[in-house]
Amino acid sequence: MKLSIVTPGYNEEDNIEDLREALLTMMKEFPHLEFEHVYIDNASTDGSAEVLRRIAARDPNFKVILNARNFGHIRSPFHGLLQATGDAVVIMASDLQDPPSLVAEFIREWQGNKTPICIGVKSTSDEGLFFYVRKLYYWILAKISDSPQIQNFTGFGLYDRKIIEILKQFNEPYPFFRGMIAEIGFKRREFQFKQPMRKRGITSNNFLTLWDIGMLGMTSYSKLPLRMATFFGFIVGVLSFITGFIYLIYKLMFWDRFDLGQAPIVLGIFFLGAIQLFFLGMVGEYVGAIFTQVKDRPLVVEAERLNF
Repeated sequence: MKLSIVTPGYNEEDNIEDLREALLTMMKEFPHLEFEHVYIDNASTDGSAEVLRRIAARDPNFKVILNARNFGHIRSPFHGLLQATGDAVVIMASDLQDPPSLVAEFIREWQGNKTPICIGVKSTSDEGLFFYVRKLYYWILAKISDSPQIQNFTGFGLYDRKIIEILKQFNEPYPFFRGMIAEIGFKRREFQFKQPMRKRGITSNNFLTLWDIGMLGMTSYSKLPLRMATFFGFIVGVLSFITGFIYLIYKLMFWDRFDLGQAPIVLGIFFLGAIQLFFLGMVGEYVGAIFTQVKDRPLVVEAERLNF
């Protein structure tokens, strides 16, 4: 049996050696397993490529993909996952925030109970307030999604070869991986863990990248935002009609003393304008998702492969 561990990375020069050593130490518990480590680097601007070449030169089981440019935090990890050849494939972050020790639990569950999906779910995190913002997002997504979603799940986990073959059939140029795992179904085991703070380096995630994946989850697995536009349009139309009718009655009853004033008009205009812009933006997100699909471009373009 063969196990593949896939780690996507960007500017993780300070963590690559430690990650490799942690995984080699963990794999000593499973001498009967053949092991390959696939590292896909998303065109890092630090010294990551040199570190990866150095490790690959001394270890033929360490396979490296160097992307031609940065293809983003969604496409690159999924491409790396599809290149793995193991009977089971583990995908985890390269910043050591996904604990390598938990991978051993995944392997034991996969081998002992034949569980095809073993995933890590964050119960708590040292991220502080930001963790609870993410938790709120996952809760909202689970409520509005067309298919069941896994809360506080980022993709970290072990997947049997049959799951990988199913993922290849999706043909998604911009895949929402955690949603795909939930949609596939199959028996799964969830392992709770506390996410530690980064020991070295600075995360490449920012508000824009997190917003991107947040909108991707909603547009991929829910039509509710689009339907809300119709619903809100109907509700606001009814309220506007009722308000206008009330003002008309007041004006007829108190013709000389009732003065509408500018404040209600200005507030009404801004309120309607805000609703229109919000739902126009949501429609734009769905149109953008469709545009990405129809282009049907490859997930990444590789500049170099080592040890394949």
